[in-house]
Amino acid sequence: MSTTHTTGPDAAGPGDSSRTVREAMADRLLRAATRSGAQLVSEAAVLVQGAAVLADPIAGAVYSTPATAAADGVHAAAHPQDHPHHVQRPAAGAVLVLHPAPTLPAEHVRLVATTTAALLEVRGQRAAELRAEQMRLHSTLLRLLLAGHTTSVTETVRAGGLTHVTLYRLTGPDIPTAHQVLWRAVRPSLAGHGGACALIGEVDGELLVAELHHGSDDGRVLRLVSRVSERHDLLAGLAGPLPLAETPTAHADAAAARHSATPAHRIVPADAVGTPQLARLLPSGPYTAWARSVLSPLTPDHRHLLLVRLRTGSAPRAATALGLSPGTVRTRLRGVAALLDADLDDITVQAHLLLALRAPTRGDGHGRGHDQERKSDRQARPEKLPGGILDTEAARTWAVGLVGGLEPHLRIALACWLRHHARTAPAATELHVHRTTLTTWLTRCAERLGQNLADAAVRAELHLALEATAKDGDDPRALPRRGGRTYRRL
Repeated sequence: MSTTHTTGPDAAGPGDSSRTVREAMADRLLRAATRSGAQLVSEAAVLVQGAAVLADPIAGAVYSTPATAAADGVHAAAHPQDHPHHVQRPAAGAVLVLHPAPTLPAEHVRLVATTTAALLEVRGQRAAELRAEQMRLHSTLLRLLLAGHTTSVTETVRAGGLTHVTLYRLTGPDIPTAHQVLWRAVRPSLAGHGGACALIGEVDGELLVAELHHGSDDGRVLRLVSRVSERHDLLAGLAGPLPLAETPTAHADAAAARHSATPAHRIVPADAVGTPQLARLLPSGPYTAWARSVLSPLTPDHRHLLLVRLRTGSAPRAATALGLSPGTVRTRLRGVAALLDADLDDITVQAHLLLALRAPTRGDGHGRGHDQERKSDRQARPEKLPGGILDTEAARTWAVGLVGGLEPHLRIALACWLRHHARTAPAATELHVHRTTLTTWLTRCAERLGQNLADAAVRAELHLALEATAKDGDDPRALPRRGGRTYRRL
């Protein structure tokens, strides 16, 4: 935002002749427009003897003179009926808002508004001509960053001191339009500002945003991404901050987190996926020891592959997130399954592995000091939790709070569906109900629980909660029936 303006002997006032006033006004605005958009808006504020704001619906105030008028200008652009004394004109994808002095003639104010908006449009068109080339450069830099060429990228953006990245992966029905809107809102510069630099580009059909910074960000890009997501129906995954060298990891984590996004929660951080709430409630000693034991045969790369697979829910989705072929991912997952001696398609194994990967500390298994421990660690199996882990009052309270409100037939149907890998047909066969009936029940479960059953991490959490609150009658064969496949409510 800018508060600068020009003054001079050719200042135009309402008492001058109309032709002289118009010529002087146009000359001053034109000279200001050749310098910058901020200077143009500032000159408009001087000419109306009041305030001028260029308000963007996503970014808020782009330019404002004086700076204190920014909030009022943004509100006037959003709610013009509440500000009848403001004059507004659309300009370059935003709204020019003028708050003139009450003594100025309305014709003079309208002329200033129209001329300023036209000059802003010209500047916007020129910027749009250059934008396509800049966008291609950003996309190239993003691909280099994902390929591990961090030094080349930081040298190009003149940001050698930036050490970390926060990465967003967005999908939606109209990515090109959302890209343009977000670009205008963020106004990215290769020189960066405020100790950060944002790269925005379309990579493989999705919108990718990488914010380079010193380890923490001020939330500016997150706020703008959130507004664009709401306006353009985007779903996003967020990962970071992570060291620049771990950008490929952040890229995969963001894609995995995006599978948990819904219209109600459009941006999902990677660290919010995979039973984070339950992990905080478990007794740290036995929980951590068990997790270290289960995961001891795996390298860090194995663990990341496993985490992405568990979050996304399938090998093809994990392959997309990791940028690998489905065949490669399946081969590597078979190797992980062999090391763990476990069935990775089993819902209990999946839920327990998510818990293990969420443990607060995990041993690396590196060095000679761990050799003996590894031999004993391999005795632990992911199919079974150690006694007492889920038997605490805190864990039971969590489980009851999650699934305690379900009716018996909904509990049984949901548990059966989860055991069948979220497939409706075999679950309906075991329940002896029609597939449509089971689909209706699952819809009711989702509504009453307020959960997204399409999310693999959510399904794992629900399975753990159902196991922790299991009752003797939770068996499809024990359900009383009436008239063929019709279920009679208990």
